[in-house]
Amino acid sequence: MDAAAFAAWLSDIARLSAPQRDEALQALTGADGAMVRGHEQPASPAAPLPTKTAAFATDEGVLSQIGQARQSRLGCPHCGGDAIGRWGRANGKPRYRCTTCTRTFNPVTGTPLAGLRYPERWADQAQALITGETIARAARRCGVDYTTAFRWRHRFLAALNDDKPAQLSGIVEADETFILESFKGKRAGMTRAARKRGGKSTKRGLSKEQIPVMVARDRSGATIDAVLASLDAKSIALVLGAAVQSPAELCCDGGTAITAFGRRAGLVMHILPAPGAPRPEAPHLHINNVNAYHGRLKEWMRRFHGVATANLPSYLSWRRTIEAFGPTAQPDDWVMAAAGLGPYQQGIR
Repeated sequence: MDAAAFAAWLSDIARLSAPQRDEALQALTGADGAMVRGHEQPASPAAPLPTKTAAFATDEGVLSQIGQARQSRLGCPHCGGDAIGRWGRANGKPRYRCTTCTRTFNPVTGTPLAGLRYPERWADQAQALITGETIARAARRCGVDYTTAFRWRHRFLAALNDDKPAQLSGIVEADETFILESFKGKRAGMTRAARKRGGKSTKRGLSKEQIPVMVARDRSGATIDAVLASLDAKSIALVLGAAVQSPAELCCDGGTAITAFGRRAGLVMHILPAPGAPRPEAPHLHINNVNAYHGRLKEWMRRFHGVATANLPSYLSWRRTIEAFGPTAQPDDWVMAAAGLGPYQQGIR
């Protein structure tokens, strides 16, 4: 091709649609980025082979960001290979191909969002999570059926259950709170009569109807929470053992279970039997932050009129993510979080 023909060809590129550009790029680069129309291309010293992250540089939108982030960390979701190239589009999502295992995939393959339809409405679902909307309001916002909105909510929240800080540091406040057991959504096999709109416990004080939830926060705001199998040191160790280690210092209320955990972990402990009233000689030692978090969590959950105990870990993760993102969170942040790139993976905390 002479210079004039090449210039004319370049000028026509701007007229191509997105699918046509994808097809042209695939034809130019070949299936594995090293062949063009079946002929091997010599490597140029001035143009090194692209890294797996650079392979996605021409994509746009949050799905492209998810593809770049996940594959720069994990490679191919099928085999972990690094040699990845673009492979067109399908169902509104970019597709890629691994030259190691020759399998194709999209940005959310292997995530809770895999197979979820209508990606153009995911931002609406993310906004419903940001504002803490009920299922009925989320369904209206997204233009989907009530049951679809319920399924979307829990698909979006599934990946957040694992999005927790690996380590809490400095002064760590830990305390348990209790949330009323709920069989919401269950129609049979319950051990008691159904309650309406959350209801109240049949017994005063603590009982088996109250589900223990452990929350630990450091002074940076990093938070770990979990439903405890039982309120004992062993259950607490399963939740906090890897994340709260010396030289971190533990502030707690002196409960038997939490103090037993701290003692076995070899932590420096500060017992604050009167929350909200730190000792005058050490005003920085308190559990006010974690107790305030308990209050925000329960006030926020009130709108749902009871949360099924089976789904409680997801709602804890939802609230934890709201706090981690802060008030400036955008729908794209939540879509990325739903694909396994939550605030702690994104480096927000």
